[in-house]
Amino acid sequence: MEKTLNRIHPVSDPEATYFLQVSWEKDLGTGFGIILSDGQCAWTGTVSEAEISREAADMEMNREKYVEELKKALIPGEESAGKYNFAVS
Repeated sequence: MEKTLNRIHPVSDPEATYFLQVSWEKDLGTGFGIILSDGQCAWTGTVSEAEISREAADMEMNREKYVEELKKALIPGEESAGKYNFAVS
């Protein structure tokens, strides 16, 4: 299992710091687990392969392209630094 941890400052509350952990087996396209924490509380969830396909279809986006965008948004890297904004609600 692979995991990444990313510190985020959501646009909905720029003074706050959250930690976003994403874990997956093969790749994000087969589904993944997610943990969001503000350092005091943590929220967990899972995203299934079917949910990824459904979301891509809802957005009228090629599934592979959608998975690539997920990778850029959820897994820290130089190519995605500063490109994605998060809102916490």
